[in-house]
This record gives sequence, structure tokens and C-alpha cells, in this order.
Amino acid sequence: MIVEKIAQGNKSMDSISTWWMWVSFFIFILIVLAADIFLLGRNKENPVSSRQAFCWVLLWLVCALCFDALLWWYLSQTHSLVVANEKALEFLTGYVVEQSLSVDNMFVFVMIFNYFVVPPEYQRRVLLYGVLSAIVLRLLVILGGTWLVAEFHWVLYIFGFLLAVTGTKMLFTEETPKDLARNPILRWVRQHFHITDQFHRERFFVKQKNRWHMTPLFLVLILIEISDLIFAMDSVPAIFALTNDAFIIFTSNIFAIMGLRALYFLLANLLPRFHLLKYGIALVLIFVGAKMLFAPWIEIPILLALGIVVAILMTTVVLSMLNRARGKHGY
Repeated sequence: MIVEKIAQGNKSMDSISTWWMWVSFFIFILIVLAADIFLLGRNKENPVSSRQAFCWVLLWLVCALCFDALLWWYLSQTHSLVVANEKALEFLTGYVVEQSLSVDNMFVFVMIFNYFVVPPEYQRRVLLYGVLSAIVLRLLVILGGTWLVAEFHWVLYIFGFLLAVTGTKMLFTEETPKDLARNPILRWVRQHFHITDQFHRERFFVKQKNRWHMTPLFLVLILIEISDLIFAMDSVPAIFALTNDAFIIFTSNIFAIMGLRALYFLLANLLPRFHLLKYGIALVLIFVGAKMLFAPWIEIPILLALGIVVAILMTTVVLSMLNRARGKHGY
């Protein structure tokens, strides 16, 4: 029933998808997610190594590129070469944008895990639940967003304005560590529920003295879920500047999300080395927001948009490395 509604809604928005494409994609996601859970999480006693995480990040990148190539081939056979090129570029650009914005979420994850002093071997379960909930959340947000755009096209200008404002705040606001002890959600939970003083392996709840208690790991999960929600509110509108095809939006989002867990373990120790990447992400948000705001007057080809996004991110990465090298040599 849900798949039929999605397919019917897509027809009104000139989507290239059919019901069987949605079903096939969901089946594919279930299979690879099961493989991810089993293979990445089978050695629970040992933290995920950087080498292992890199292999999984690379694997998800290859999966995304293979999906894009398969999508291009299918559309070139059933539609036209023009449509195939356009949709393939939309997917690739959306994937790059979502993947780059997910890096900003890594800063939040690192802050939460460091505050609660979560051992690396316990972090994987929290991130797994975060990925699962993010998939469901993205589907709901994207379906709601595509309906809004179809019914009220002017909402795109609101999305563009919010993205530009968010990017500007990131660009000119100094990053300050947040005091999680003053977080209202955590304070409310501590006042109304029984919480253990220490972790109990990967368990979220334990029974002590005939009474169920939350573990600190469950509080970490709550904050991760909230950050996922906030991240969705920022990232999903960004891709509407590139396409209003629900299938392209959802698939590019999901491929970015599926690699999020491995990306965290890879970048957790590397983020300080790329301290200027935050400004690159801010510029990407500003660019995407401006693209949405000025779309009626200035049309930016999708290939040019992809090139600009990649150039911004690569420039900030290179500048971070150069700045770090200068700091080591004292000049």
C-alpha cells in the first residue's frame, strides 16, 4: 500500500520511478544492511579499526556508484540518453551533498560519545539504531517534502532561505563546545527515570533491585536520534535544490546514511586534521540555498553544481592539510 502511494505520488512529479523500483531498492537495502550488521558488528569485543572502517566506506561508495550506473543504463534503455544523464547526475550530486553534510553530523557524534565516555566497542550499537531510525525518518521527511513542493512550490524558497541562513551561521559563528550537562532533555530524563551510574555492556536497560533502570548508553541513543532528526531537517531540503524526484532524493540519502556508521569510525580520529572542513560545509549550504532562491532567474546545470560542491570540499580539505603542516613547522 505504501509503495503504491509512493509510485502514484511520483507520477504527479515527473518521477522516473515505478513501484517495482521502490520494492527492489528496499529489498536491496535490507540485504546489505543485514550484511553490514553481521560483518561490521561480529567482533563486538573489539572496536572497529580505521582500516576496517575505510574498507566499508569504500564499499558503500562503490555500491552507490554501481547503483548510479545501473540507473543510467536502465533509463537509457527505457527513456532516453538525455534523461539517463540528467537523473544519473542528479543522484551523484545528491549523494555527494548528503555525504558532505553527514560529515558535520560526525562532529556531534564525537562530542556526544566523548561526553559520556562511551567505549568504542559500545558505540557501534548506538550508531546502528541511529542508521535504522534515520532510514525511516528520511522516508517520511522526503515524502512530506515532495508533497509540499508539489502542492506549494513556493516552499522551495523557504528551504533555500533556511539553508542559506544555516550556512551563514556556520561560516561566521565560532564553534564552541556545548555543555551537555545543561541539555534540557537529559535533565528531564534524569529527573523522571532511574539511570545506572555505569555502562552494562551494550544494554540499554537493566533490572536492579526489581526495578528497571536506563543505562547511560540509552541516553546517548536519545541524543543521537535527536541529532539525526536535526540533520534530516538540514540535509533533505538541500537536495530539493537539485531534484524533486522522490526516488532520486531517497536513494541518494539512503546510500549516504548507510555508510554513516563506517564513516564515523573512520573520521572520528581524523576530524581535527580537517578543521577547515566546517567552513566548506557551510559554503555548500549557502551555495545550495542560493541555487534554490535564484532558480527562477539563474539556472545552474547539475554538472556545474556537482563541480562546485566537490571543488569547495576539496579546497577546504587541502587548506586544512596545508595549515596543519605550517603549524607543525612553526610558520
